[in-house]
Parts: sequence; C-alpha cells; structure tokens
Amino acid sequence: MTSPDSGALQPAVASPNPSSPNPSSPDALRLLPVRTATAGDLDALDAVEQACFPPAEAASRDTLAARIAVYPDCFWLLEGIEPEGAESTSIEPTPSGDADRAHHGNTPTLLSFVNGMATDEPHLRDEMYDDPSLHSPDGAWQMIFGVDTHPAFRRHGYAGMVLRHVIDDARSHGRRGLVLTCKDRLVHYYASFGFQDEGLSDSTHGGVTWHEMRLVL
Repeated sequence: MTSPDSGALQPAVASPNPSSPNPSSPDALRLLPVRTATAGDLDALDAVEQACFPPAEAASRDTLAARIAVYPDCFWLLEGIEPEGAESTSIEPTPSGDADRAHHGNTPTLLSFVNGMATDEPHLRDEMYDDPSLHSPDGAWQMIFGVDTHPAFRRHGYAGMVLRHVIDDARSHGRRGLVLTCKDRLVHYYASFGFQDEGLSDSTHGGVTWHEMRLVL
C-alpha cells in the first residue's frame, strides 16, 4: 500500500491531510540527500508510519524493526534541517547528520520515506509485509510497501523526490521493475511516474481494496 504527499505508501496509499499545519516554510528547509536506514532510525520511521496510516494498514513498530534488520538498504529516507528558531514538529528527529547538527544546530527531521522488499515474485502478496525472510537481495522486482510523508510536510513534492530515487536505485541494481498497490484515487498519481494499473490486487491488507501497479524498467 502506498501514499504520496497526499498520504503514504503501503500496500496502499495513505491520503494527505490538507488541514495539517506546516511547522515551517518548505522553502526554508534544507533537504539532505536521500539515504538508507539504520536501526537507529526506528523511532522516527515508526512515528511517521503511524501518522500516515490507520492501525489496520500501518506496519507495526516490530514489523518495521524486522524489515530494517533484513533489508535496511530497501528503506529510502528524505530528511530536512529546519532553520534556527523554527517551531518544532511532533516528528521524531532522526539520529543521523551529526556533522550537520554541528554546523546548523538542528537535528534532521524525517520528512518522507519509502520501503519494501525485493523478490523474484511478480506480484505483491500480503505475506510479504510481515515476513522479511521473503526478501531476495538480487530479486527482479522491487516491491513498495509504503510511501510515507508526514502530514505536516505533505504537498511539497517530497514523496515524489524519494520515489524517483527508488526508481533510479532499482534501475541501477538491474531490477526488472517496481510493484506497488494503492487505492483507486491514487492510481493517477503513480501513473504519473510511469506505473501501469494492472487492475485489482489479490491483497486484502487492512480490509481494503487495492490496485496493483507496475513500472517495468
């Protein structure tokens, strides 16, 4: 599921929350390069995941920890540094960026992230969400379980930035393509990145109807 700037990406997409206040101007944020995850990112990842999805759809803290332990390189994180004096957000700060803190005095904030396993299986199965052992590092298909953007930072294109990075990464790893599931209203969003709608997915994750979408590289 997945959700872009309007939400998050898990076997389906979460929706944005237009009423969420922006703690600081997006123009004032200094974006850091997209990076992969470490165990120390769990608090921040869990906070954003729970903010993006209802309980039935969100990955649990334990599930996120298990995924990070097996495929940390299949998490892609976008962080930003807020200006001095900016009102802080409720988002957990990420533990990376010590050099940046030394020069700018602020801890990087997790804005958006994408995660998912690689596999030779062509279709996204519900079992994949909870069983990291199904990950195959050299798998032909990059599955996308979630495209999460914290509600306070949506509608600034952050999800798209991370998703394009994931697509480039899949291409550089020689994968055949990427697969995700999303709700009907987000089909057009993922189509804008080249994903093709293959119709309704067999997934019943969270008791929701999903479309399976595929981008062949």
